[in-house]
Amino acid sequence: MTQVAAGQAAVARSRRAHPRRRNAARTVQRTVPATCRAGGLSDDRDRQRVHDGPGRGRPRHLGHAHSRRLLALLPGHGHPVATSVMRAVNQGAVDEAFRLIDESHAQLSDDRRTLQAVERALRGLEPTAASHSDTASGPDGTFIGPLAEQLGIRPATLRKWEHAGLVRPRRDSRTGYRVYDKADVRDARLAHQLRRGGYLLEQIAPLIAQVRTAGGLEPLEAALGDWRGRLSARGRAMLAGAAELEAYLRER
Repeated sequence: MTQVAAGQAAVARSRRAHPRRRNAARTVQRTVPATCRAGGLSDDRDRQRVHDGPGRGRPRHLGHAHSRRLLALLPGHGHPVATSVMRAVNQGAVDEAFRLIDESHAQLSDDRRTLQAVERALRGLEPTAASHSDTASGPDGTFIGPLAEQLGIRPATLRKWEHAGLVRPRRDSRTGYRVYDKADVRDARLAHQLRRGGYLLEQIAPLIAQVRTAGGLEPLEAALGDWRGRLSARGRAMLAGAAELEAYLRER
């Protein structure tokens, strides 16, 4: 056997003995295009850079700087927004990245306003308001007319709120009239406070549902405290993420 033939036979034996090497190469070839597309670069350019090995032509968005900034944005903006922001930056669409960040800040502001509105509504339901509801309700509840008069609204408004799921009065078995018990009066007062704050019925309905799930207003106050803490943590996380993103833009 010639020396060349012997060498070819040795290579063939090595390939049969180490099939994982071929499989790993195929895995890299399949993975690189998907990674490149997620980062906004072309497949051919990144395939060459990844196969060149660590530290040799590796694109910045696949490196430590990109990962560090992405992780910094996640707590404040969430995965979809953070990923979209970094993709826009790596594609040179900085204005689009800023737009996404602005929308995330606007959502945080809306959430904070909703929290404040609910807290104001709850303050409006504290002892003084509670005593009024007690006088309006008899042992079996109150009818639609007295409740509407107490709230300063029309009975038709209460019927509209019932249709939207904000109040759930029962029907008197003898007369068929709506009867509002203490929980219904509480829900109506909360809905009234939020409507005065400019909130739509579809925005109020989930809040009323939370009050019912919590079993009243007192458990909800603890949930609101937790909500307030999460909003504050999210705001601070946005500030930290903004600092990291600014540093990343300066490095480019």
